[in-house]
Amino acid sequence: MTYVLTVTCDSRRGLVGPIASYLAEQGCNITDASQFDDVETGTFFARISFLSETGKTFDEIHAGFAALATELNLEWNLHDSARRMKVLVMVSNFGHCLNDLLYRWRIGALPIEIVGVVSNHLTYQKVVVNHDLPFYHIPVTAATKATAEERLLEVVDSSGAELIVLARYMQVLSDKLCEKMSGRIINIHHSFLPSFKGANPYKQAFNGGVKLIGATSHYVTADLDEGPIIEQDIIRVTHAQSASDYVSLGRDVEAQVLARAVHAHVQNRVFLNGGKTVVFPASPGDYVSDRMG
Repeated sequence: MTYVLTVTCDSRRGLVGPIASYLAEQGCNITDASQFDDVETGTFFARISFLSETGKTFDEIHAGFAALATELNLEWNLHDSARRMKVLVMVSNFGHCLNDLLYRWRIGALPIEIVGVVSNHLTYQKVVVNHDLPFYHIPVTAATKATAEERLLEVVDSSGAELIVLARYMQVLSDKLCEKMSGRIINIHHSFLPSFKGANPYKQAFNGGVKLIGATSHYVTADLDEGPIIEQDIIRVTHAQSASDYVSLGRDVEAQVLARAVHAHVQNRVFLNGGKTVVFPASPGDYVSDRMG
């Protein structure tokens, strides 16, 4: 069995040795390890992938490490790589990110368990149902916003969703939901930097004569589009391209950036570090599909 150990604590000497020694004593072989020492915040981050080669179970390794974690004053978690995180996807009327996530999920390239899709429109109901997934239509108006969010919270609780992915969901979530799911809601913003806000951002970019367009995926906080950034990417554009070209190119980047951010989160590679994140690279085999021939 393959497991992932994540650790956060105050930076100091003598942390890595005891952790590695414990795993070795349990008959575990470390296959990949990443660590980062933030000298500005004095915080240490580590992600360690390992194999149990002597039959030690998850519960046995977890129970034994708890004592060491207390001794070293660690914030930590142990993850079973075979377990897929439960994800609830939310979408409005733009389906490029939803379709991309569904495709990656279907072929096994995105190791998640999609527990449903929520939308304030019926545009993608058939697409979702054809994937044998629950579809939740929750209309939102100014008058029904509070009731709609109560219904959304019911779906989150009943589905056991551990992560919400806003795949171009064009409604602002309440502070209550942001707090309840802090660090567990990922959004895609249609700009490399959030300088073009509101309607028609690519038209704004076109009119501004920009040379680079891109996308930013971040955790959702009460501050709109200002949460800790997980992933970004850009593409170069020229004066010869139209505003429609910007939209097409931008949507491609959005889908890729969102998928990479979700992948990093469900692989436990993202650590919150104040208002920003530490994102470790993928381990060997993290992108290998178990469904493709």
